[in-house]
Amino acid sequence: MKLHQFHMSGNCYKVRLAAHHLGRKLTLVDVDMMGGETRRAAFLAKNPNGRVPTLELDNGNTLPESNAILFYLAEGTPLMPEAHLDRARVMQWMFFEQYSHEPYIAVARFWLAYAPKDQLETRRHLIPEWHAKGNAALGVMETHLASHDWFGGPRFSIGDIALYAYTHCAGDGGFDLTRFPRVSDWLKRVAALPRHLSMETRIG
Repeated sequence: MKLHQFHMSGNCYKVRLAAHHLGRKLTLVDVDMMGGETRRAAFLAKNPNGRVPTLELDNGNTLPESNAILFYLAEGTPLMPEAHLDRARVMQWMFFEQYSHEPYIAVARFWLAYAPKDQLETRRHLIPEWHAKGNAALGVMETHLASHDWFGGPRFSIGDIALYAYTHCAGDGGFDLTRFPRVSDWLKRVAALPRHLSMETRIG
């Protein structure tokens, strides 16, 4: 399988991390997202929405959207719980990640750590909102972790992978994770698992 990706994207990292846990080999195809490659015809033929990650299967089919890719990879594996309610809980946290978490924590990280400074100036007024809503999402996670070790069942799952990807680097976006000690402990649990893969590591 080929993963069309921007390496420091948390959404792309999710897929690499899940695949590494499962022992699934990926060929990494770096896409010049900042240079507009995702808006060119060759890429749009694979994903008309013009975004990474996009997974290209051996038969030529393509699958975009990071959490859909996680679900595809995890089906029938230990990263997807068997119990009906636990599977639904995994999906609950993956929807939460995309709706309440990623739009603020990932966006703040992109603009504060990666975007050209002149472009950041046009959005600087949005930083307080990103931080307020991102901290609210981290607070929801902190509350959950008061009585659970993982997100979406009794074991590590793709629910955890979906949330780990941008939470572990939230400091890049100006978030203070010391305010959330249970979240910080959970991050350490994830990083201590066998077959953990750091965001920076270039293993497909």
